[in-house]
Amino acid sequence: TWSKPSAMPMDAYREGDEYVVAFDLPGVTADAIDIDVERNMLTVRAERRPVAKADDVQMELSERPLGVFSRQIVLADTLDTEHIKADYDAGVLTLRIPIAERAKPRKISIGVGSGHKEISG
Repeated sequence: TWSKPSAMPMDAYREGDEYVVAFDLPGVTADAIDIDVERNMLTVRAERRPVAKADDVQMELSERPLGVFSRQIVLADTLDTEHIKADYDAGVLTLRIPIAERAKPRKISIGVGSGHKEISG
C-alpha cells in the first residue's frame, strides 16, 4: 500500500571488481524509481501505479499489488558509493557498485637492509 511500503525481491552477488544488486520491479516505470545513498545506507523506493482503465471495464480479479515498494541495504565500507551505476530493463533494476581501491589486494614491499623484497597479501 502507499501507507506501508512492501519489500521487493532482490539478488546480490560479487562479479569481478563490482558488487551487483538486482531488484525485481515488474510493472514499474523507470520514472517511479528512486535510489538514494546516505553514508553507507542504500535505499531503493519504487511505486507501482494503477493502470488507467476505460469506464466500461469491470475488474474481475486483482492480485498484483499496487503502491510503494522499498528496500534498504547497509553497504560495506569496502564499496565505492560515489560510482554506483543503475540500469533498468525488463522490470529488473540492476545496481553495480565498484569495490573501493583501498579494499583490493595489493603488494607491500619490505625494506631489508639496502634491498627490498616483495610479498603478496
